This record gives sequence, structure tokens and C-alpha cells, in this order.
Amino acid sequence: MLTRHLKCHSLVKRHPCRFCGKGFNDTFDLKRHMRTHTGIRPYKCELCEKAFTQRCSLESHMRKIHGVHQQYAYRQRRSKIFVCEDCGFTSSRPDEYFLHVRQHHPSSPALRRYYRRQAHESSSFASTDPKLNPYLLYSAPAYYM
Repeated sequence: MLTRHLKCHSLVKRHPCRFCGKGFNDTFDLKRHMRTHTGIRPYKCELCEKAFTQRCSLESHMRKIHGVHQQYAYRQRRSKIFVCEDCGFTSSRPDEYFLHVRQHHPSSPALRRYYRRQAHESSSFASTDPKLNPYLLYSAPAYYM
């Protein structure tokens, strides 16, 4: 957490927005900012038609408009949702999310990161047979690795 915070004070912004050029030190901040340009609003209110770009905005809306307070136990994690930054598809299951990205956005940077992570985690698998190696369900081009 401290190193992430220290990055925000750096003058070097390694992640520029491709729409407006604004720079960010963290890919998470860039992704959140990009939603202002793309219009993707993955956090939907279940009680009305409103949708939000950030979870905290949805929780604030729920509290102020509907009187619903989120109760989290100490250090309890909220359920994670996976958001396709290309089209706004959301899923609470990572396998379903990556299947969507593979089928609809095969050149997505998220998919390249996924392949790198899976290759690293599956380095103990010697097999290149998809039946024996669950990480090879989809063959990635060599330049993604």
C-alpha cells in the first residue's frame, strides 16, 4: 500500500490515457479514468436504473438514495467483479470473464496479462497437451508470452 501511495507523488506518469493524454502512475487509476471516456458503468443499482463507474459511487448512492448500508466485517473483502473494459461485460467468475474476452476481444491487453500470468503459474506443467494442462485450453500466440 505504501509503495502504491508513493507512486502518486512521482512526476513520471507511465500510463497515459489514449483518449486525452492524462498520465497515471498506476494501471488501476488509468482503468478507472478510461471509463469516463468509454461510458462503461459496470456497477449497477439493483433497486433502480442507475449505473456507476466505481463501486464506491454505487455504495454511496445506495446509502444516500435507498438508505441501504453495506456492512463489512473487519478486513472482509467485497466480492470482486471482472469488467471487460472494451464492452462493459461483467462477471463475478474469472473463467467466464476470460472466456468472454477470448471470444470477443482476442487482442485485449487483459488477455495478454492473463496469458503471462498463466504461463508463469503453469511452468510446473511439462505437457503442451490441453487435455493434460488446463492452462492451455486456448493456445496463445508466442508474442503474447
